Amino acid sequence: MPRKNRPTSRLGPQCPVGGTTSGASSPRVVLYSHDTQGLGHVRRNLLIARALAGRDGHPTILLLSGVHEAAAFAFPEGVDCLTLPSLGKDTRGGYFPRSLAVTMDELIRLRSKIILAAVRSFEPNLFIADKVPLGAFNELRPALRALRFHGRTRTVLGLREILDDPQTVAREWREAGYDSAIRRHYDQIWIYGDREVYDANAEYSLAPDIASKVRYTGYLNPLEGWLDEHRNALENQQILTELSLPGGRLMLCVVGGGRDGVPLAEAFLLASLPSRASGLLITGPLMPATAQARLRRLAERHPRMRVREFVTDPLPYMRRASRIIAMGGYNTMCEVVACGKPALIVPRVEPRTEQLIRAERFAARKLVHMLHPAGLCPGAVSEWLGRNGVSAARGTEVVDFSGLSRLPELAREVLELGPRHPESVHAGE
Repeated sequence: MPRKNRPTSRLGPQCPVGGTTSGASSPRVVLYSHDTQGLGHVRRNLLIARALAGRDGHPTILLLSGVHEAAAFAFPEGVDCLTLPSLGKDTRGGYFPRSLAVTMDELIRLRSKIILAAVRSFEPNLFIADKVPLGAFNELRPALRALRFHGRTRTVLGLREILDDPQTVAREWREAGYDSAIRRHYDQIWIYGDREVYDANAEYSLAPDIASKVRYTGYLNPLEGWLDEHRNALENQQILTELSLPGGRLMLCVVGGGRDGVPLAEAFLLASLPSRASGLLITGPLMPATAQARLRRLAERHPRMRVREFVTDPLPYMRRASRIIAMGGYNTMCEVVACGKPALIVPRVEPRTEQLIRAERFAARKLVHMLHPAGLCPGAVSEWLGRNGVSAARGTEVVDFSGLSRLPELAREVLELGPRHPESVHAGE
């Protein structure tokens, strides 16, 4: 195929995150997330954006998010968000257009064109894709080809520490051609976890050349920098008064985005609270409206139980709580462990076992208690809430929680590789 004329890029000189070079402008960073289940991806990307934006280099950061709830979060200075038309995901792992009355093919074409237009116009120095090397349904492929064609952008694949069981990951990566995509498009792989907890290189049998791209960041500690920013407000905040609850212990249940958290929410609302304790359920914005209405009716039967549909920052409630019941998503687990509160984790086991594996690894280190969802019932929740002597290990001393501190150095490392050589890109790549 004949080579096309290569347009001139408007990118200025590269500047490492966390520093400046003479005459160099601030670096531009794009964080992409497909966001099909819950709010975990956008919340993780916001943590990463805050870690990068708070450094001396003052990068300009554009989030590409697949959930319109992303607009509800507070963005640091220099960070903004472009929301893609949303994908939905059912409990069996099937995808559908969440809001638009279009076919899946039409939705993916639309999202892909928006992503391509964004990277062409924004011209990032650093592009960080979350979890899926080619994006949802390969929607990133045109944008990745354009970045290679211009040759000015360094690229990183960011992965949570556990994707799924090794057999499933091997099959999915083989069928999707992810090894080839990583070799062709990505300079580094950042794994947001502790290799001592889960060694993705070994568990997923990564090929040597792909394993050489891996950098373990450590877990992302959501309290890092948060306490300094919120300490006064937190100390003065009367959470129980806000909820019209009397004083005493608070039992908190959080279910992430809420799409698949209804069984846990119901079990919590039907459980018996310890004497003089109150309960708070945070349902999440993605829970179906009919389920939320049913849960509110259940809560109304208990004078010391409250329901909130959505909070952008659960940390004040977690820090006020005496005990926490939650699912096993990456961000929730990091928040629970960072707060150091006794926690009962009831992980999702379908369509992926990622939460189950994470809960088992953390439970083995006595960071949390785990209840398999097959044993979930109000009685099991009541028993744990009323159990004496429940405590939690200091998680930040047991596992590596230095991820947010390490990210600017990793960004500097990849940017100091300098611009790529522009490449000829052929159809089908």
